[in-house]
Amino acid sequence: MSPSTARILETKLNPPASTATQVPRTAIREEIAAAATVKLVLVRAPAGFGKTTAMAQIRERMEAQGIATAWLTLDRADNDVSRFLNCLAEAALRLGVEEPHPNGPFDAVAALAAHDAPFTLFLDDFEVVQEPAVLGLVREIVEHLPRRGQIVIGSRGLPDLGMGRLRARGQLIEIDTDRLRFSLEETSAFFGLRTAPAMQALPADMLSQLHRKTEGWVAAIWLASMALERHGTETGFVERFSGSDRAVAEYLAEDVLAHQPKEIRDFLLRTSILRQLDASVCQALNPRMDCAAILEQLAASNLFLTPVGGDGDALAWRYHSLFADFLRAQLAREQPGEIERLHLAASGWYESHDRPVPAIDHAIEGGDHPYALTLLDSYAAQFLEQGRMRMLARWFSAIPEHQLREHPFLQPIALWATCFTHGPWDAMRMLEQSGCLDSPIPEVRASAHTLVPLLLAMQDRHDEAYDIGRQSLARLPTGLAFADSVLLNAMAHILAVRGDQHEARRMLEAAREQGNSTFNRMYTESLAGLFDLQEGRLRQATARLRMAVDSTHAVSYNHSHGNAWAGVLYAGAVYETHQLVQAEHLLNVYLPLARDVGLPDHMILSHVMRSRIAFHVGDIDAAFQALTELEYLGHHRQLPRVVASAKLERSRVLLLQGNGPASRDELLRADDPALWQRERRQRLPAHDLDYLALATARWDIAFGDPRAALAVLDAEIHAARASAHNRRALKLKVLRAMALQRAGDMAAAIEEIGEVLQTASQEGFVRLILDEGSAVGTLIHRYAIAMQEAPASRGGPNTDPILADYLQRLLQLIGPLPAPADAETPAGDAMKEPLTRKEIRVLQLLAEGYSNNAMAEKLFVSDSTVRTHLRNINMKLDAKSRTQAVAIARKLGVIR
Repeated sequence: MSPSTARILETKLNPPASTATQVPRTAIREEIAAAATVKLVLVRAPAGFGKTTAMAQIRERMEAQGIATAWLTLDRADNDVSRFLNCLAEAALRLGVEEPHPNGPFDAVAALAAHDAPFTLFLDDFEVVQEPAVLGLVREIVEHLPRRGQIVIGSRGLPDLGMGRLRARGQLIEIDTDRLRFSLEETSAFFGLRTAPAMQALPADMLSQLHRKTEGWVAAIWLASMALERHGTETGFVERFSGSDRAVAEYLAEDVLAHQPKEIRDFLLRTSILRQLDASVCQALNPRMDCAAILEQLAASNLFLTPVGGDGDALAWRYHSLFADFLRAQLAREQPGEIERLHLAASGWYESHDRPVPAIDHAIEGGDHPYALTLLDSYAAQFLEQGRMRMLARWFSAIPEHQLREHPFLQPIALWATCFTHGPWDAMRMLEQSGCLDSPIPEVRASAHTLVPLLLAMQDRHDEAYDIGRQSLARLPTGLAFADSVLLNAMAHILAVRGDQHEARRMLEAAREQGNSTFNRMYTESLAGLFDLQEGRLRQATARLRMAVDSTHAVSYNHSHGNAWAGVLYAGAVYETHQLVQAEHLLNVYLPLARDVGLPDHMILSHVMRSRIAFHVGDIDAAFQALTELEYLGHHRQLPRVVASAKLERSRVLLLQGNGPASRDELLRADDPALWQRERRQRLPAHDLDYLALATARWDIAFGDPRAALAVLDAEIHAARASAHNRRALKLKVLRAMALQRAGDMAAAIEEIGEVLQTASQEGFVRLILDEGSAVGTLIHRYAIAMQEAPASRGGPNTDPILADYLQRLLQLIGPLPAPADAETPAGDAMKEPLTRKEIRVLQLLAEGYSNNAMAEKLFVSDSTVRTHLRNINMKLDAKSRTQAVAIARKLGVIR
């Protein structure tokens, strides 16, 4: 970690220091300290209500109890997933958290979930977080907090963190605006802490009037006290203003600013452009002032600055956000021409201190795009190598196109950044308008031509990509190792889609030899992992994909820099081995990136995976929501394959719920002959296990003619084996075993599933089998019984320890085999007691697959209430299990 990075983290990881004028928020502090079982404390209010101060006091109380704490002040840059995870890791280490898997990269999320000792993590200024991937990570942290873990969040708005579920479980405390307002007693205490004698002796009626007009708004009270020190209590100041909205705060701020000495006033205005202040950078903006002395004076008065960390010469502060907004607006009104010069001075200071990111930020914010481009000439290639695509895209989007054209070597970098953040469609339009394809500069022209096949492939136009890619291959080598490697990798993927695996692997080897940039290492290994996965080598695929994901973050658990290509594939491999928590964590990082970039296969894979995980834990609403979002994205991006994939998966979910007609309707809606004809001649990653012919056979097995399905499956298995689609062949054999079971040929079904399990056990395939639902679970139970009864000479699982362990794990995941519904149903058709409307609703949700937690959230009740309903239902129906209760209710016509 560089010294500048360490310093940035230090200021973010230190809470504001307490000051002499802070009023103790005793009631809030003690309530949180006593709420040991609460997972999340949300301190939510507009600017100026003392959220940060209240949180800092809560932290002091926690530490007094011996609870470990860590603090993280968020900013806009933390919408970058890698940066957020880096900061989170540093905060976790300060809690004394240890890595549960010490041989791998540090996983802060998993480490927090596994931590035994009590701890509280504080996240301040949370409203700046808008990136869905970061929000998803925080949701995951909250969901998996250990028994003695707690998070306190300070935010101006309501964060999207699943508050309804936490509230229903009693795991949320909300400290809102009304709770944060000063009481009259607290307002009086505040004035009693002021150093001016007039403030300490403020008349009671004036104090009461001021409190009433500010409505306990801390910032307004604070600013009013500063104004009263200037005006005095006899001037009628309090009577001259009314209300408590932002206009009052601006009025008070302006009044306070107007009465500062000119030097202080100028200092406040000129430094308002800075996110953090220290003496050195302030001096660069105010060369004729003694900035260190001014900062000390302001800090000592406790009026304007909040300390954010550092010690000695490295002290750093920030302005109160409401006051900073006012100062910047005032600067723009009074000295509009000065803003650019100030940003330029700040940019120069940051550049001289080897901090290019804020240097470029200030150059762009100050409108000095030529200077920003000059800095980018020096650093953009380095940032590209690091994969900081979102940051680059943000900068380039702020720079006028005609100015970017004057820096031709930056244009390809801008195209790469656009491609991997906003998707291939935007990048293609930008490429066509840039003139790079016909650039007189050979390097620019070569980079542009290597990009075209990749953009076409990302748009699902693989045939066009192949034709143009062959022309580009003829121009190799260009002397540009990075560009040549990208082209070779892109062509490897395109050739694999076309079914030419041998040539695709040759291209991958050429890419490995061509260059070793972090991006291309990721690309090469992820493609090799994808090929291994399709050919049935799950263990090798998982190792390769883990290496691809880690290629850009060897020293920390960042899964960083927007490599959704590798990340989604790795999540799929992890999901296949039934590591659902880790898979969900990876999806929280990579699904939003895949969605933003618009990679068709990755969008399909990630959304289907998220839907299946939600269905597995009983969150049916979330399962359907993921598919609805996928279908919308397909329509929005004009990708029929994405739309059809959402319908296929919806059909599968409805099938597992027992809703045959609705499942069939979705299949019919997904039946686009041209699309599936194309799929049959291409090897598209998202359709290795999910395509129309397979889905139709699955439906026929469950609701139609299983023998007709057998004929289709036999042909499909033959074709899959002929093209080395070994993973597909294994999935088809699972369905074949289920078809034999449904057709009544149990001996053949057991033999077929035995072959599947023998093969699957060698590689660790789990979800490929279990995603077929309870029917395959029944078949595996029968196989296990048959093998226990079989003599060892017939090759039962006991003769193969790998198969035995694997079978035992599957049986544990499947759970006990339910008795047949007919055997469980009591002889009488009458209930002991009528079901209530709420109990019928619980039964309906139970039949649809909802878990207790999901039912609690949907019904806005606690988990214990759901369990009470289930006990009552079992008693009234004389049922001994959830499965039996559903079966009886269906027989009685209570539910469908």
